[in-house]
Amino acid sequence: MIDVNEIRKMLPHRYPFLLVDRVLELEPGQSITALKNVTVNEEFFQGHFPAKPIMPGVLQIEALAQAAGVLAIKSGLSGNMVYFMSMDNVKFRKPVVPGDQLILKVAVTQSRGKVTKFHGEAFVGSELVSEADFMAMVSNEDLS
Repeated sequence: MIDVNEIRKMLPHRYPFLLVDRVLELEPGQSITALKNVTVNEEFFQGHFPAKPIMPGVLQIEALAQAAGVLAIKSGLSGNMVYFMSMDNVKFRKPVVPGDQLILKVAVTQSRGKVTKFHGEAFVGSELVSEADFMAMVSNEDLS
C-alpha cells in the first residue's frame, strides 16, 4: 500500500488537483488499484453544482491518469514526469457525489519506449462509473 505522502513524492500535483489518496494494489508494469475519497469539501463542488454536487467526469479521468502516472513511475519507466497525451472510448456511466470512494483501476495495454497506453476504470463500490483508454509519455524533467 502506498499512502498520500509517498504519492506526493512521485507526482507533481498538489491540492486541489491531487486526485489519488492511496494505492491499494500495484503490479509494476501491469496494473494499479488506487482510491480517491470524494468529499463535499472539494473545491470543484462550489460550482459543479452547488445544489446537487457531482464530480466532473473529466476529473474522474484525470484521477485515472494520475494513478497511471504512479504505475508508470513504480514500473521503472525512465523519467519522473508523466504527460497525458490522448484519450479514447471515454464513457461516464453514473454520477460521483460527495461521500463516494472512487476506486481507480488502471492496466497497461501497450508500452513502447517512453509512450504507454492504458485502460482505466473508475468504480464506486462495484458499479462502474467511468472508463477510458488513454496514452501517456514519460519524460525526465526538473520538478523543482
